[in-house]
Amino acid sequence: MARRFGNKLVAKQVAAITKPGKHSDGNGLYLLVKPNGNRSWVLILIGGGQRREMGLGSPDSVSLATARKLAGEAKAAFVEGRDPIAERVEARPKPSEPDNVILPGPKRRTRLQGGVTFWGFAEKLIDEIEGGFRNDKHRKQWRATLKTHAAKLCDMEISTIATEDVVAALQPIWSRVPETARRVRGRIERVLDAARVAGHRAGENPARWKGHLELMMPKHRKPTEHHAAMPYVQVPDFFSKLKRREAIAARALEFTILTAARTGEVIGMTWGEVDFEARLWTIPALRMKTEAEHTVPLTDHAVALLNALKPKNAGVHQPVFPAQRGGKLSNMAMSMLLRRMGVDSVTVHGFRSSFRDWAGEETNFERETVEMALAHMVGSKAERAYRRGRALAKRRTVMEAWDIYCSGGTEGATTRGPAKAVNGDGDIAEAV
Repeated sequence: MARRFGNKLVAKQVAAITKPGKHSDGNGLYLLVKPNGNRSWVLILIGGGQRREMGLGSPDSVSLATARKLAGEAKAAFVEGRDPIAERVEARPKPSEPDNVILPGPKRRTRLQGGVTFWGFAEKLIDEIEGGFRNDKHRKQWRATLKTHAAKLCDMEISTIATEDVVAALQPIWSRVPETARRVRGRIERVLDAARVAGHRAGENPARWKGHLELMMPKHRKPTEHHAAMPYVQVPDFFSKLKRREAIAARALEFTILTAARTGEVIGMTWGEVDFEARLWTIPALRMKTEAEHTVPLTDHAVALLNALKPKNAGVHQPVFPAQRGGKLSNMAMSMLLRRMGVDSVTVHGFRSSFRDWAGEETNFERETVEMALAHMVGSKAERAYRRGRALAKRRTVMEAWDIYCSGGTEGATTRGPAKAVNGDGDIAEAV
């Protein structure tokens, strides 16, 4: 077979190549495009009865010219009888550990000594970013998942951790518990990134996903999960039964339905978050899924519910929905209430879907307003940057109409004027 000279690929065309398969550049270098769209440079090394494939990175970060240069160097080493793959691993920079390095973060007082282990650094990092956790449960999950599922890394010196070490830690859980594995990988990546900033590592992060581990680990097929929701036509009857319950969990669920809020947002609610005069509830960013502060307009029904619960000398940090033994209500309290009421086919979170279905099927409210009421991200990042307003007046109208619907068409209507109802065309109309 005649030897092939020259190259087939052109730099300007590389970005446009999306057809799955191996696209040859000649001399053993290929652009590999997987069915899922992932792309990477691959060098085929053949000789001495061996056929090996050497990854050279993603075309997003490694240009065609660089890939050719790396391929040429690797082939030269292979022809000489050396192992370019093993040499690349050995050549990874191993920085000398500084005796005194300041860990980045708001506290900046914590100092690390040389020879730091992965777990030693991770513990200090978790302490430093304490304010970034939504709650104590999230903080504990970080510690538990790393200690349990990254155990193979914990006692390793953090500067020596390589890709094969990360893969070895993830493989036992990768297919068995994919969601946990995804979180563990992300946490390992964050720890190693912080270690690099602190001077304990150099070079690329071996836990990075894009253009690296995504090419080595089986792709997860993420199932579409839907929270079981009560059909919105059944909500008024259920709501009537719920209001007759006297437990604090019943009031929490009633408030959750009225505001279309998430469980964690409601059970973590404190009196300091409520502005009774403006009829607004402001949820701190740390308790929001979007990690952005969210303000909820409260109907008169919701305000009356809160006033009935509010102690005479309520503190600003006192929970609105307290547990019997103190502290806030359990995140399972409302779910257990549903079971006791014989409604075991739906979830608390599902009432958000009930609200969304009602708005879409029975009203003409703008989709954007409804999504904002659910605290969903609306539009592109650029569009959100230009949208300064919170649409509180529009959202209040939506929530008042929902309140009226849940209450059977009359109860829960605003007392500031005639009662309102949603007519057959989905418009807000004066009730007669």
